[in-house]
Amino acid sequence: MLGVAVATAASGALAALLWHAARTPAGVCIGTAPATVQARVPTTAFTLAWMHSVEKIRWEEDYRVEAGKLVLSAARVRGSGAGMEPPEGAALRDGVWEYRPAQTEFPMLRLTRSPYTSDYEMCWDAQCREFTTLVGRPGAGETIDVFPCPFD
Repeated sequence: MLGVAVATAASGALAALLWHAARTPAGVCIGTAPATVQARVPTTAFTLAWMHSVEKIRWEEDYRVEAGKLVLSAARVRGSGAGMEPPEGAALRDGVWEYRPAQTEFPMLRLTRSPYTSDYEMCWDAQCREFTTLVGRPGAGETIDVFPCPFD
C-alpha cells in the first residue's frame, strides 16, 4: 500500500510541476523524480541523441517545450541495422533516415541508462553534452526522467 501512496504522491508532484511549467518561462529538467531535479537545462528546444547499443548507430530526436509538454518534431537514424527498419514515410538523405514520429507529445521521457553503453546526449545551443556530465554516471538499469520545468 505504501508503494501506491508514494506513486500517487510522485504523479501528483509531476502533475503540479507540469501545470506550473505550462504557465511560466520554461526549460528542461533531468532527474529521478520531479522532487529530485539533478540538472536544469535553460532551453526550450533540444536534441536527444544516443548510440544503439548493438548496431552502434546514432539516433537523434528533436524536442521543444510547448504548453508544459515535450513535443517531438523530428527524428533521425544515421544508418540501419537489425531491428532498426525506418518507419513508413522516412526519407534517406546523405545516409541518414529522417522522419516525423507518429506520437509527438509527452509529459516526460523516461530513459534507461547503463554504465555498459554510451550515455545519452542532450544537444542545445549548437553543443552536445553527455548525461554523465549533466547528472553523473549511471548505475545498471537506472532510469532518469526528462521533463519540462519552470525557470522562475
